[in-house]
Amino acid sequence: MAATRTGPLAGTVVADFSRVLAGPLATMMLADLGATVIKIEHPRGDETRTWMPPAHRGRSTYYLSLNRNKRAIALDLDREPDRAVATAIAARADVLVENLRVGAMARWGLDYETLASRNPRLVYVSISGYGEGPGATKPGYDVAVQAASGFMDITGEPEGPPTKAGVAIVDVETGLVATIGALAGLAARARTGRGQRVTTNLLAVALFGLANQVGSYLATGAVPHRLGNAHPSLAPYQPLACQDGPLVVAVGNDAQFARLLTCLGRDDLAADPRFATNERRVAHREELARLLEATLSERPRAYWVTLLEAAQVPVSPINSVAEGVALAETLGLAPRVRLPGDLALDSIANPLTFSTTPVDYVREPPDPDADRDWVLAWLRGEADES
Repeated sequence: MAATRTGPLAGTVVADFSRVLAGPLATMMLADLGATVIKIEHPRGDETRTWMPPAHRGRSTYYLSLNRNKRAIALDLDREPDRAVATAIAARADVLVENLRVGAMARWGLDYETLASRNPRLVYVSISGYGEGPGATKPGYDVAVQAASGFMDITGEPEGPPTKAGVAIVDVETGLVATIGALAGLAARARTGRGQRVTTNLLAVALFGLANQVGSYLATGAVPHRLGNAHPSLAPYQPLACQDGPLVVAVGNDAQFARLLTCLGRDDLAADPRFATNERRVAHREELARLLEATLSERPRAYWVTLLEAAQVPVSPINSVAEGVALAETLGLAPRVRLPGDLALDSIANPLTFSTTPVDYVREPPDPDADRDWVLAWLRGEADES
């Protein structure tokens, strides 16, 4: 199998039947890693193509942020000729990713059992909103799952309303989990010679992503509640007011707390029994915050950042997205990549690096049906995976 890609998945073919965010993020990750990803869309196109503003040269930036390194073909799966093309793609694929309504793929003869009879090496990844049991008919949208899972209930100020995350965090997490599932399926296939079906869903991922919060509930029965920007198990671990605005201080152990006090000239607080241990600091977090802010408010944030970073105390101003990107650039992380193509599109870099099989960026997000000729030629054996 010829391949010109450099990533660890070069030569792997992914049939992408997904849409919106979770599935496309997973397939973009696989594409970044070198896989040949064929995006199969209804002629109407992925919904996110219409999610504007914002836009870049008339194209939705939402869509553009999730679909680089892919090829696209438009197929109406309710039409037999288009179904035949989709089936042929799946028959040659190593991985298939879908997040359509539960049962839709079966209606078109594109379910795992049917496809596995033709392609037993296929790793078939299905993403749903609430699983394939009693919740199968519930539409899965990120903000609804943030609400359903308890995520919103623990996010926001204690006396304020529940608050969603500033990004579709459950969809993002689910896309990453689906990527892990696809890679694990490929690893198992390398050992057994056979593919398998991998399933995940937004609600299960949201609960898993609640991590220590759901873990504490399951272990103790105590339901966590909103703490604003405070941490349920650490203090100080929150924004604290300085002369010109808030500064996040994230103390994770006693040694960091001692260094914080030294920097602030408040070594006297180390002897205060209210703050002698982390557990005591958590119990008295409000009093501790007031005492620390009394000193922090005497000087601007930049002064404290310089001093605290030099002392290895975790600290940061609350940056805008633009400032976050600029910080990463300052630190040499190269967060911005210019994709090849006519769009002159800057995109966020893949966060993985490999010493011998680097991530590459070979094409900008495709327009609808942009690669029909290539896909059909590939099915005839007249084009290589690339």
